[in-house]
Amino acid sequence: MQSGLRNAYNGHKNGPAMPKTDAVDVSQPVTGPGYDLRRQQTLFSVLTLFVLAMLLLLHMAFAVVLGEPSILVIAVLGLSFALRLVELGWLQTRTEPLSEFSARMDGLMSIASIFGLAFLLAWLTNRNHSPYQVLLILPVLQAACLFRLVPTILTIMAADGAVFLWLHHYFALHPPPDPDEYLEGGMFAVVVALAGVLMWVLMRILRARQSALDRTLFDLHSTRELLVQEEKLAAVGRLASGIAHEIRNPVAMITSALATAADELTDAKERDEMFSIANRQAKRLETLTTEFLSYARPSTPRRSGVAVDDLIGAVEAVARIRAEECGIRVGSQVESRSIAHIDASQVEGALLNLALNAMQAIKDQGEIHFLAEMEDGVLRVQVRNSGPAISEPHLERIFEPFFTTRPNGTGLGLAIARGVARAHGGDLWVSRNDDGDVVFTMTLTDCTPVEAEEEEAGEQDSHRR
Repeated sequence: MQSGLRNAYNGHKNGPAMPKTDAVDVSQPVTGPGYDLRRQQTLFSVLTLFVLAMLLLLHMAFAVVLGEPSILVIAVLGLSFALRLVELGWLQTRTEPLSEFSARMDGLMSIASIFGLAFLLAWLTNRNHSPYQVLLILPVLQAACLFRLVPTILTIMAADGAVFLWLHHYFALHPPPDPDEYLEGGMFAVVVALAGVLMWVLMRILRARQSALDRTLFDLHSTRELLVQEEKLAAVGRLASGIAHEIRNPVAMITSALATAADELTDAKERDEMFSIANRQAKRLETLTTEFLSYARPSTPRRSGVAVDDLIGAVEAVARIRAEECGIRVGSQVESRSIAHIDASQVEGALLNLALNAMQAIKDQGEIHFLAEMEDGVLRVQVRNSGPAISEPHLERIFEPFFTTRPNGTGLGLAIARGVARAHGGDLWVSRNDDGDVVFTMTLTDCTPVEAEEEEAGEQDSHRR
């Protein structure tokens, strides 16, 4: 199995290309299969709306220092706010993931608009240190998230240049220049540059980890598929081995018996005995083939309404005939009258299989009891026997096809019974395993209390009348 996984994994490595975790190119923008560009752009839109609102509130709160915001300032901020809301709505109404090209174009337009907005607001407020210069940090952060290192550095240089360009413009209109203002502008430029570089590095680290996560998830998914495939092949191998083992012995006995019967030295009595052996083994092969076909190609249940008490009564009656020969008592209990929409023939066969297995486990002097109860549309049938507990190694394999502890067993009875339960939307398992108290529980879905059906039928009759 390990060699199969190794070969399949080597083949998988030539499949869909994924970013390698040990060679991440940090100069690339942060994109990838697991990275959500729409969420990133939405975050920047919300951040810009928040900054614009806070700047307007601060301007109004410190109107004594900054002066009352003019109508033009409020109009420009309102228009910018409205455009950001439109962008946010466009991002939220998209049904497809945002492509790298669309994200970059949206980012370029956002960066250009914020540069223009910051310079326009600085001109409208006409102050040497406009509070709206804070907006210049937004395009730097956005460029660090969307672009490579060189475009990010150019954006930082443009933001820092805009600060000194405004100071130069302001002092050209209001001489003389103030060195302290240039010093403050330089400190702001350093903060912007540090924030941009730090954001760029952090986003590169995020990209590396995202690539590693994508690769790990891809490998886990591929390995899971390989394990499932290997398990299927192993199951087919076990099934084929079981079939070969079960068929080989009867065929060998038939061949040996016929060869002995064909020998001229064999007397008539021994010849008849050999023919009898061959006949029994041929019937065993027929039984094995029939049961295997029932297991390999289970038919779809043909559901019809069946009274649960009638179903359990029929199974109990058939099981009692066989049980009386061994001195085994058979009893049953149905908790409530109910209708089960099931394939009665399949379910009867499955329950009889459980009863016959119980008889063979008890062997002599014991008890088998059927208990049926219905709850929330699920019929639960328990087959309890007083035989010895099933050993742990056997308990793990009793539902495997061709696994049996009996010399003449086919090992398909329990596998077929579980197949019937699952075909009815339920399951079959060992719910108790103690000496003198072993319980198999079968569940079947789509069952209705008799009272409910009678009420429904009564309503239909009243409507017809």
